[in-house]
Amino acid sequence: MPLALLALTLSAFAIGTTEFVIVGLIPTMARDLNVSLPSAGLLVSLYALGVAIGAPVLTALTGKWNRKHVLLAVMSLFVLGNLMAWQAPGYGTLVAARILTGLAHGVFFSIGSTIATGLVSKEKAASAIAIMFTGLTVALVTGVPLGTYIGQAFGWQATFLTVAVLGLIALLGSALLVPNNLKQPPRTKLSSQLRVLTQPRLLLVYGITALGYGGTFTAFTFLAPILENVSGFNANAVGLIMLVYGVSVAIGNIWGGKMADRLGPVRALTVIFSGLAVVLLVFNVTAFNSITAVLTILVWGAFAFGNVPGLQVYVVKLAEKYTPDAVDVASGLNIAAFNVGIALGSWGGGMIVAQAGLMHTPWVGALIVLLALLLTRLSGRLDKRNKSQFDMDKTEVAQC
Repeated sequence: MPLALLALTLSAFAIGTTEFVIVGLIPTMARDLNVSLPSAGLLVSLYALGVAIGAPVLTALTGKWNRKHVLLAVMSLFVLGNLMAWQAPGYGTLVAARILTGLAHGVFFSIGSTIATGLVSKEKAASAIAIMFTGLTVALVTGVPLGTYIGQAFGWQATFLTVAVLGLIALLGSALLVPNNLKQPPRTKLSSQLRVLTQPRLLLVYGITALGYGGTFTAFTFLAPILENVSGFNANAVGLIMLVYGVSVAIGNIWGGKMADRLGPVRALTVIFSGLAVVLLVFNVTAFNSITAVLTILVWGAFAFGNVPGLQVYVVKLAEKYTPDAVDVASGLNIAAFNVGIALGSWGGGMIVAQAGLMHTPWVGALIVLLALLLTRLSGRLDKRNKSQFDMDKTEVAQC
């Protein structure tokens, strides 16, 4: 594998760290910035909103640009956003910095797979993409807990400075190692994206994605204050618990992918959403004891991110049927749907915290996940109905 892939992997690591590390720092940042917990939670929502906008819109607008130039521009924007967060004099500047880094995130993962596959021979394309996305997984396992520790030990500003340095190293690595003559993919037009958004079956799955993820982030955004104020942990222990969660996420990703391959996406998502709803409901009770809280979080991570492979496979499968000329666009829009879910879930969680209190977020999150489960079952029924209709049409043609 070429060294340029290491630069892409480091970029994915830095981006994954800056997205999720703020969850462990919300109580610290709220106290330091003198804002409420819901206001601090908006830093998660607005980042995710930036990703949701950046992925489809900016990728389409930069479709004619040289891929390496787009990569360097995106990583420069990422470094700038984190430096702004490091030096932010107040909450407003920090909000702007988070939106900037979210926009960079969205474009990076839209073009990253194309760049990774352009670096290797055709038979190694899948391995190249897997290596790049390893950076995201490793960020959840090590970057987020380490960033949380740095933020609590040296101030949350130090976390953003650390991520900016990582982003700068990745930027320099990309400038030196990624070739200029990468194959230019067909331009993704906004009209293609709009055509995908006219397909009801794809819109249904995007809704499932947004609700399934949104339900998790309704509670997950405020996990650190729950651990401190309800479970009785001190701030320093939160980083270690985030490590436990990250390991669970990595296991859940692999487990969810294998289940989707074995059972099919609808049946796998049925199992995962059912388990996730149960875990969130159970957390309403187990959060009041430190040991049971950690055990529940360990299971929570596996279910929370185990749905990702199944949802992506399901979107691709439906796109191949309904929009065969825009499969990549459909897949990219599902990434946007994940982040719409994060944005709405974090915002909704903040409203719940402000109006009712922290411990109302898990059970409300469970209800949202149950809604995703119901839509999954509906989608499965539509699949069966369409298959039956297709089989009947085939039989009539054969008889004729």
